[in-house]
Amino acid sequence: MNDPAISEREFERFQLFIHEAAGIRLSPAKKALVSGRLSRRLREHGLGSYEEYYSLLHSGDAPGEFQTAIDLLTTNETYFFREPRHFDLLEQIAREAAAEARPLRVWSAACSSGEECYTIAMVLAETMGTTSWEVMGSDISSRVLERARSARYPMERARQVPPALLRRHCLRGQGPADGTLLVARALRERVSFAQLNLNRPLPAIGRFDIVFLRNVMIYFDADKKREVVARVLGQLVTGGHLLIGHSETLHGVSNAVRQVAPSTYVKV
Repeated sequence: MNDPAISEREFERFQLFIHEAAGIRLSPAKKALVSGRLSRRLREHGLGSYEEYYSLLHSGDAPGEFQTAIDLLTTNETYFFREPRHFDLLEQIAREAAAEARPLRVWSAACSSGEECYTIAMVLAETMGTTSWEVMGSDISSRVLERARSARYPMERARQVPPALLRRHCLRGQGPADGTLLVARALRERVSFAQLNLNRPLPAIGRFDIVFLRNVMIYFDADKKREVVARVLGQLVTGGHLLIGHSETLHGVSNAVRQVAPSTYVKV
């Protein structure tokens, strides 16, 4: 049996659904993505249309399905040492903090499957010595957070990891696990994960010296960008760094930061 086609009206319903749930604005070009990612759920529940699936999400008859739909529509691909200039800056900040015996807290605010968090942890492990440091990753998707906590990845995700760091901080899979890597326990124990929706008031997560908020705002409209950035900056110490994606900007979004380099801001 072929999967049903998604109508324009059904697509508009899911555009509204994910905007209300996660603040994400899906362009008309994402219609095929929505149908592709949700079609398996229709088969799972024996439904004949996306309208029926939308009704199921709001009926309360399928506990957990609402979160499953959010997971499917917000998952993004990532890899280790993505946009490497930010990690050069992180190393510089970490060395200065270590020289002053000043602890560092770093937040990856939309960490997806965790590669960014473990990249941050590798840099801090190499530079902080005995000085205390902590990494927290958060995402709206419970599914990607499960992958992040497992800390196991295909080797191709690690193409940009310097070989020395790969040897020190990762274990190569053997036998049935060939072609994968596992982040070493010593590093995993320094990284925590939490399910957070940046579109909602944040729980008590403390303050951070550096926040990575990369490749997230491209999915938000102008109002949502301002709300999310204000919320995130509320967790950043004065003088702390906010790092965004290289294709993003905070121009017109916040006057609580000053730009010090491309995609790099300091809270004033």
